[in-house]
Amino acid sequence: MKMTMDYHNPVLLKTSVEGLAIKPDGVYVDVTFGGGGHSKEILSQLGQDGKLFAFDQDEDALANALLDERFKLINENFRNIKRFLRFYGVKEVDGILADLGVSSHQFDVAERGFSTRFDAELDMRMSQKGELNAFMVVNEYDEATLKKVFAEFGELSNAGAIANTIINARKDIPIKNTEQLKQVLSKFLPAHKSHKILAQIYQAIRIEVNQEMEVLKEFLEQSLEILKPGGRLSVISYHSLEDRLVKRFMKNGMFEGEPERDFFGNYSVPFKLVGKLIVPDNSEIKTNNRARSAKLRIAEKSK
Repeated sequence: MKMTMDYHNPVLLKTSVEGLAIKPDGVYVDVTFGGGGHSKEILSQLGQDGKLFAFDQDEDALANALLDERFKLINENFRNIKRFLRFYGVKEVDGILADLGVSSHQFDVAERGFSTRFDAELDMRMSQKGELNAFMVVNEYDEATLKKVFAEFGELSNAGAIANTIINARKDIPIKNTEQLKQVLSKFLPAHKSHKILAQIYQAIRIEVNQEMEVLKEFLEQSLEILKPGGRLSVISYHSLEDRLVKRFMKNGMFEGEPERDFFGNYSVPFKLVGKLIVPDNSEIKTNNRARSAKLRIAEKSK
């Protein structure tokens, strides 16, 4: 497969890379390689001595690897960023870029089961090596756990009723594909907002399958460890759960509680925010539908 912009049309491409304030001889990491759009932009700004490491757990992304001696693509989940950079002898980096969520390619390949547009087996794994899939979540989780998944990750007010309906339906026959799941939950999908509710249900299952919140937390904590003082973190998120974690970590260096104050009553925080929240303009949203919910935040590690 040749790399095309169809694989994953990069959102906020120029702005997110500009946020890294690239040094020509620096070491950078693109933790969500996908179709390679952001990586190509970073490489275009690096000199001969610069280095770029990229991560992608999806085997499909390997076909897009860039032929450049300054570049290395690592087929692993970015929750392991520190360990795999150490493997390549890298302890500190000048900047990290993350474009979170599901790639356009993953949505567009019907059999992956990510999209509400296609009938497909319940899968939703971002890596085919993953042990947990959507079928197991829908058919094996108990009612309390299913309710928790829909409430926390789908932010659905009727999470309990949805979980109960799934539990009762699967007693007769396993729910094997996305079309069956839609039929089972049809009473919760009124025509005027069925797409929105279904998207929330899919999002909840997908986040659970891929442990997306835990992965994001682990990544953010490790990014703080491996960024050099003055190094930049540029993160694009697509839903409020991701954005809240990113915003809070960049502001406080933690996910819960408040940072400690020093003797003078000042907070000691590991990051300095760079600019304000950035969202795509109307022209980008028109050409790239995926951009409509994107939010970009940039932070610099305190010196």
